[in-house]
Amino acid sequence: MKNDVESGQNNKKALIARARTVGWLLFLLAIAVFGKLIRVQYYDEFKGKTWAEYSAKNDLKIDTIPAMRGNIYSVDDRLLATSLPYYYVGLDTKVADSAYFRNNIDELSSLLAKSFGEHTAAGYKNKIMRYRVSKNKRYLRLKSRQISHLDREKIKKWPFFVKNRKGGGGKFETIYKRYKPFSPMADRTIGGIDPKSGRGYIGLESSFDKNLEGKAGIGWVEMVEGGMKIPVGDALNVQPEAGRDIYTTLDMNFQDRAEIALRRKLIESKANYGCVIIMEVATGEIRAMANLTKRGEGKYEEVFNYAVAGGADPGSTFKLPTMMALLEETKMNPDQITVNTGAGSVRFRGTSINDSKRGGHGVLTATQVFEKSSNIGVHLLMQRYFFSKPDAYLSYLKKFHLTTPTGIHMKGEKPPYIKDRTSKQWSAYSLTFMSYGYEMSMTPLQTLALYNAVANDGYWVRPMIVREIRNAEGVEDKIPPYVEDKPIASPETIKKVKQMLEGVVKAGSAKNISSELYQIAGKTGTAQKLINGIYTPGKYYTSFAGYFPADKPKYSAIVIIDTPQGSGANYTLYAGSVAAPVFKEVADRIYAYDMSIQKPIKDSLPEVSKDVKWAGRSEDLNVISKELKLTPVPAGSEYAAASLLKKGKTNWQKRHMNSPDVPDLQGLAMRDALYILENKGFNVTFKGSGKVVEQSLPPGTNPGSNKTILLTLQ
Repeated sequence: MKNDVESGQNNKKALIARARTVGWLLFLLAIAVFGKLIRVQYYDEFKGKTWAEYSAKNDLKIDTIPAMRGNIYSVDDRLLATSLPYYYVGLDTKVADSAYFRNNIDELSSLLAKSFGEHTAAGYKNKIMRYRVSKNKRYLRLKSRQISHLDREKIKKWPFFVKNRKGGGGKFETIYKRYKPFSPMADRTIGGIDPKSGRGYIGLESSFDKNLEGKAGIGWVEMVEGGMKIPVGDALNVQPEAGRDIYTTLDMNFQDRAEIALRRKLIESKANYGCVIIMEVATGEIRAMANLTKRGEGKYEEVFNYAVAGGADPGSTFKLPTMMALLEETKMNPDQITVNTGAGSVRFRGTSINDSKRGGHGVLTATQVFEKSSNIGVHLLMQRYFFSKPDAYLSYLKKFHLTTPTGIHMKGEKPPYIKDRTSKQWSAYSLTFMSYGYEMSMTPLQTLALYNAVANDGYWVRPMIVREIRNAEGVEDKIPPYVEDKPIASPETIKKVKQMLEGVVKAGSAKNISSELYQIAGKTGTAQKLINGIYTPGKYYTSFAGYFPADKPKYSAIVIIDTPQGSGANYTLYAGSVAAPVFKEVADRIYAYDMSIQKPIKDSLPEVSKDVKWAGRSEDLNVISKELKLTPVPAGSEYAAASLLKKGKTNWQKRHMNSPDVPDLQGLAMRDALYILENKGFNVTFKGSGKVVEQSLPPGTNPGSNKTILLTLQ
């Protein structure tokens, strides 16, 4: 017992001794820190004076120094947004000694008048002199607007700005301005910066502000009249840390095609606004997101992100989840189940349900109900299979990811509104109206996510717009695609609705956008606008959602055109005539651009043309043939091509370019090919350099409305 007591007392003494030692060390550390502060303030010098002297004379303060904001890049590493330095030019009029000031003031005043032009040389000199003798003023801003970095480098060679032992006083106040090389393309998606706070307030600039903004530094600044802060020297206490760079999934080629097609249709239809989203099926990577709002007659700008935040009744595009729910619930063969839609109008509990076709469709199979977008047909199918169990239908909508946001990494996504039977707004009509896209709210992106899942064999993919965040050392955060591990519906259901979506374009409400080169699958949607609580005839929210090529889907897309102003018949206001053509124009251009989705085209040219050595204008080729002593170029054609046969003989072929069919461009230089195609009204894209070796549209075919062609040069 005695040993235990003594051991406890010894431990207590050891702890007390240790505490005293730590206390003395902390005391000594505090004295060292205090001594360091005294030394920095009263003994460390800057330009021959202590910081205390500077502070007493010039009101020095510690202030934050903003960091360089990170850049935003496209999927192919093209710069979408960056920060460029700009400078205010000023002069501390009291720094230079009297002799230097007297000898150089005239030259400085002359340079200021010549370069800035805000005053005459005499005016600048008088103003500088007044500040120099003033008791209250010393710092003069020499130009009201900022200058560029190149201008700054020139000014650094001027008197008072060049480093001189007896001179000095020239100052540059640095500010950063955000610059978007592709503006106004994707302006709302990329986002903007609040000029006061320097923080992102919309789009990707806001969503990834914490990554982009970096960390501010700390350094001495001089407070001068007007509340301006002038950095003192170049050495900072804490260096600012540049922001991270954001690498997006956007492709500016796709964005350009989407905006051109959308803007053209909006101007033509005098619509209120429009939206286009293009997404890669397998990954959910968004290649383009265009949002255009009417800002005057024929003028459209990006001011609101309808793709992410624009909720509305989707209309008939919602017939896809309804049909999927019916197929999942009943396992029906949609080609064998029929309903009688009558003459195009039926009464349901005192309310009219109408189809767009005058006179109605009569008896339709379930497949035809979908392809022809019959509201009556959908109502009758719902009445037959779901009216007795509405909760089953609602559970399918949840399974299809329609009741929650997509979770895209952008701020401002508006949640979908899909009411259930606990809602006060639920009524005896709700199940019918919901089945074809009314009494709800969906964003275009949420609708597209469902269509993309169908294209992806039933596997739902989260839409994504940022793939990497990088710092100076490399990739800091990689955002992988998110794909659900279980399909949203059975393979049988997915197969059936894929066939229906193709049928809509082949023979249904969007047969006007069918293409001979590739198959589009999709669905039209035309919803009456809810204005002051009333669905208003003649005011429509039109859409087309789908994917292509239908046999091997690579891209999904959705087009929204709000309140088009038609002329003549009402069908000019419907989605098939408004939104669907925009989808096809965008898809055509992507198909021509992306060689990976094009079907191989059998060479239709004669065998000898595979070895084309020369092609061009006949008069130019005549000169070459005479110099090389070749067979003369045949007369009667503006263009010709030559192939080498055995024993070095030349075989000339006439190239007829006046036909309305696609011309044979093989062997032509880009200059000649571009001249011919643009005169025929084609939109030309190309890759490579040299002469044409491949063309996306085969020679001799009728292009119809497909006037986009890709040339491969070598």
